[in-house]
Amino acid sequence: MTTTPAPPAAPPKPTWDPRRAEPPFPWLRPTIRIRLTLLYGGMFLIAGIMLLSIIYLLAAQALNVGSELPFKIISGQVGSSTCNLPREPSADELNSAMAACVNQQRQHALDDLLSRSLLALLGLAVIAFAFGYAMAGRVLSPLGHITRTARAVAGSDLSRRIELDGPDDELKELADTFDDMLERLQRAFTAQQRFVGNASHELRTPLAINRTLLEVHLSGPGVPSEMQQLGKTLLATNERSEQLVEGLLLLARSDNQIVERKPVDLAEVASQAIDQVHAEAEAKGVEIRGRRAPVVVQGNGVLLERIALNLVQNAVRYNVPQDGWVEVTTDTEHGRAVLEVSNTGPVVPAYEVDNLFEPFRRLRTERTGSDKGVGLGLSIVRSVARAHGGHIVAQPREGGGLVMRVTLPV
Repeated sequence: MTTTPAPPAAPPKPTWDPRRAEPPFPWLRPTIRIRLTLLYGGMFLIAGIMLLSIIYLLAAQALNVGSELPFKIISGQVGSSTCNLPREPSADELNSAMAACVNQQRQHALDDLLSRSLLALLGLAVIAFAFGYAMAGRVLSPLGHITRTARAVAGSDLSRRIELDGPDDELKELADTFDDMLERLQRAFTAQQRFVGNASHELRTPLAINRTLLEVHLSGPGVPSEMQQLGKTLLATNERSEQLVEGLLLLARSDNQIVERKPVDLAEVASQAIDQVHAEAEAKGVEIRGRRAPVVVQGNGVLLERIALNLVQNAVRYNVPQDGWVEVTTDTEHGRAVLEVSNTGPVVPAYEVDNLFEPFRRLRTERTGSDKGVGLGLSIVRSVARAHGGHIVAQPREGGGLVMRVTLPV
């Protein structure tokens, strides 16, 4: 029995996007270049017309068009209040005196015209610069909107969009392209976080079953010592895997912005973290000290407690063998809440500090087989701090150890 192959599926129809539709007359598109050309060309034309009009009016006023002559003839004699004319001149003397008088009036008119033209030019320059500054700000205001949105996106808020209104010019095309890029980035990050969350949830069940089976088997009578030792090793490995899954799940959740925020006292969070690590610190001979002033921040109490717990645990576990200490302080500086955890410990090179915040990275190169954690503690701290609008800075201490400083908005 033969089967006929199915006809090939038709290719998907391309979706029409009105933002990418070509206008009927591309050369009539109001681009930024055309708008700026019209703006500055129009400003130059208007300024030229105004300057020409002012110069014409000043010249007419300076030359006294339509006014009386600076001299007059009285009974066969020439008299003047502004020119030095002889009382009974000859023809040559009168012509020379009249020429000197006219030249004097011309020079006075030119000087007056020059001074007033300079004042008019200065006033027009001030008006032109002010008008140009205002118009340039109006034309370039979409760039400010794009910059503010990009700054908000840099703070891990991928839900923001520009949605620029206005003419279909280069700035709108840039804004639409930026919105498309943000849409793709948001889908990619959402898919990644969903995958990590789903994988972590799926891995919880078999790990819990393995732990239960091992505990039941080890609790039974007549279990050989070799099997008990093997069972304890398997339980430790299973517990490490559970911690890794929990860390991955928390890391995926903390990458999102915190939507529901409540008042949380950072000093109380730090004290609870110290209580949880107190037994381990006593076993290792590490002293925990520090002054914790009440500081209230808006955020998620569980995630903020995870910040303090991870920092204090790392400070206790990565410490010196004897006479070590951990100092935990909370305070307010410059209107922001600060949680600082410093400790003694091995010398940390400055070039290795940034690598400590990467997942599964430690000071040394071991990635498995360590009993100090799964390598996600500082990654979770940085992710949770960013989700709360804060940041963390690590600095090596002189003589060994680290100073971890978390800054959060109040």
